Amino acid sequence: MARAVVPPSTAPLPQASPLARSFELDYEEDCFRKDGAPFRYISGSIHYARVPRPAWRDRLLKMYMSGLSAVQVYVPWNYHEPRPGVYDFVGNRDVEAFLDLTAELGLLVILRPGPYICAEWEMGGLPSWLLWKPDIVLRSSDPAYLAAVDSWLHVLLPKIKPRLYQHGGNIISVQVENEYGSYYACDYGYLRHLLGSFRALLGSEVLLFTTDGTQPEELHCGTLQGLYATIDFGPGSNVTEAFGAQRWVEPKGPLVNSEYYTGWLDYWGEAHASTSSVRVARGLENMLQMGASVNMYMFHGGTNFAYWSGADFKDQYKPVTTSYDYDAPLSEAGDPTEKLFAIRTVISKFQPLPAGPMPSPTPKYAYGRVALQKHADLLDALGVLCPSGPIQSQFPLTFEAIKQAHGFVVYRTQLPRDVPDPPWAGSGEQDVTVAGCQQGLGDGQTTLRVMGRAGDTLDVLLENMGRISFGANISDFKGLLGNLSLDSSPLSNWLIYPLDIDTAVQQGWPHAALPKPSRRGRAGPAFYTGTFETPGIAWDTFVKFPGWSKVRINTRLPGSSVTSCWGCRDAQGGAEGLQIPRKGAHVLAWTSRAPALLWGKAKGAQD
Repeated sequence: MARAVVPPSTAPLPQASPLARSFELDYEEDCFRKDGAPFRYISGSIHYARVPRPAWRDRLLKMYMSGLSAVQVYVPWNYHEPRPGVYDFVGNRDVEAFLDLTAELGLLVILRPGPYICAEWEMGGLPSWLLWKPDIVLRSSDPAYLAAVDSWLHVLLPKIKPRLYQHGGNIISVQVENEYGSYYACDYGYLRHLLGSFRALLGSEVLLFTTDGTQPEELHCGTLQGLYATIDFGPGSNVTEAFGAQRWVEPKGPLVNSEYYTGWLDYWGEAHASTSSVRVARGLENMLQMGASVNMYMFHGGTNFAYWSGADFKDQYKPVTTSYDYDAPLSEAGDPTEKLFAIRTVISKFQPLPAGPMPSPTPKYAYGRVALQKHADLLDALGVLCPSGPIQSQFPLTFEAIKQAHGFVVYRTQLPRDVPDPPWAGSGEQDVTVAGCQQGLGDGQTTLRVMGRAGDTLDVLLENMGRISFGANISDFKGLLGNLSLDSSPLSNWLIYPLDIDTAVQQGWPHAALPKPSRRGRAGPAFYTGTFETPGIAWDTFVKFPGWSKVRINTRLPGSSVTSCWGCRDAQGGAEGLQIPRKGAHVLAWTSRAPALLWGKAKGAQD
């Protein structure tokens, strides 16, 4: 059922005569002009979808007190249109309320509404339901893709237009697409179509721009006449050479770095990325001395809640971690860092800082250990997690074919013969069980050894760890992408269980009554319950699982439904602790021996 599109909850924006307010390019003086006066912005990126709504004000206020004049904001299409024609703009998805809050705090906005955004976000912000049409060509002039894009823009952009600077709002510029020069299609017809749509829906006065890397091929395919071309680069680049690349496509106009990288993203199994505060501050100062406008990506990274983390493909599939800390000036928990104060010092050399102290770090509380009790094996709970029953198919179907966007799917069949020691291959991250005995874990195109007797049940648990968000091809189908074979004989007659764990938890599961256990003990995914008390307060905290290898958490936040995230810790690094913003948690966790689902609910917690 579609959720209602609700008006913003904050006060209406102040109105002004369009003649009194303007934000435009000055090609003679190589600058922006705001209300006729030369202007340059110092901005930072924040993603409302990665910050719990109760923390929006705190994070934005800290950005304002850091000396920023603007914030840069992505709008993830798939976050707001989970199914075709079904829109969600309530709670944490209330982008209008977020934009109105930025205006209330005196921050300008550089908006990046896509339709593709990258952002290390699931499928770069594109809805996975686009892949229900398997031959669709994303980010191109494919009519099926353009029809979906047009439908979305006709919902989103009318919400944006009243908030444009020319109409009394605080949005000074709007990006069209994102880093399109890094995509293989190089479809100018697509960019022209987007330009026409944005102009038709936002008007002729708004400043529209593009962002691309500094390589000639990126700027060749990512720019278009009528869209002001900006670039992105980090502190390791030569500032003069980088802006020279912008001058290749924009000989006149303001110098703009739309993504100055303050840190970097993390991949599972790799060490936490970090960038020197000294290097970041030095690079920022060099750009400001040249008169450039700069947006720092990220200023506050936040957390990839639910299933929203994306992935890269760099010779291999590399999923992004739950934490999007990014080594940013404001930490994942929203705390000012040494890097923030170094940046603030640089900014103070070029413009006055707001009066008053920097807000304090967010309060946190150590709630202590939580004792766990096993509730049920995952395979014994399929009736709850897949209440409509399994889908029957001769051969495996992808997540997209069964319209499962995120999470987990169990594929079940029977072994057709005795199997003493055969190889077989699959795709995706797999947890394999034969007749109740866990056989192994796989990732990608994998050969696993499975043993069993004819008629034994073979269960394969598949997880979508995040669709590819950047690169040559983001048509990233999930699940079993082809047949599974014993030697060279395909397995057939599958039962496919799309699991909806979040809905089950939202509806109160697990209940006190335990499901009927299996006849024999199982290794593999299992649900555990635990309870902890709070001392009358509900502060942020971190959860750690020493000795465990995989964690899945569903948190109930004030005013929201179930939110979830997952984490991993291994010998190569990964998450030492996952940030939990208030309240309780529902956790699916894989230990080194057996996966488990952990559920805990805080007693006495207050909003």
